[in-house]
Amino acid sequence: MPYYAFIAADLIAICLMVFGLYYPRHRRRDLIVAFLSINVGVMGVTYAMTNADISLGFGMGIFAVLSIIRLRSTEMDHAEIAYYFTAIALGLLGGFPALSPTLSFTLMAVLLGVIFVGDHPALFRRTRQQTMVLDQAFTTEEGATEYLEALLGAKVHHATIRKVDLLNESTVVDVRYTLHEGAERPVADRMASVALSPEVAR
Repeated sequence: MPYYAFIAADLIAICLMVFGLYYPRHRRRDLIVAFLSINVGVMGVTYAMTNADISLGFGMGIFAVLSIIRLRSTEMDHAEIAYYFTAIALGLLGGFPALSPTLSFTLMAVLLGVIFVGDHPALFRRTRQQTMVLDQAFTTEEGATEYLEALLGAKVHHATIRKVDLLNESTVVDVRYTLHEGAERPVADRMASVALSPEVAR
């Protein structure tokens, strides 16, 4: 099959990922050009490496270094990192015309399907993870968990205290929780309730 078919398949796949999946869900415009450029760059270099005397491993090593630099240069959450590496994988598949077209295009579809399902808003939609600064000093995770459940109106599955400031009465905590069904009351309202409640102990 002509190499143009691989180029077309890769461009269709990356456009579906960026404009059909990533941007509608995450709304970060600055990463659009990053995903598109790394995908097309990987595809072009992969194809060039397969048709040159330079080792393919050398070319992939260059892109590995560039990828690490890119990931360290801006804040990206785990979902965005997954999109980033999917863009690289699509480029690799599009840059190997020696592969069976059926295999290459099937793997592209599988990658898109996995990220479609794994990052779907309906998947564990009530589960959250946040790093919060509490206006009280908690020295035990049990006390912080009880306070957070009242504050968030949610079931706290895991709370890890990162920092306790006894002088300024504050606690930095990493919390993972699941919202109760229909829990829509603003956090500010629940904070007022917690402040008035004598049952929430430190």
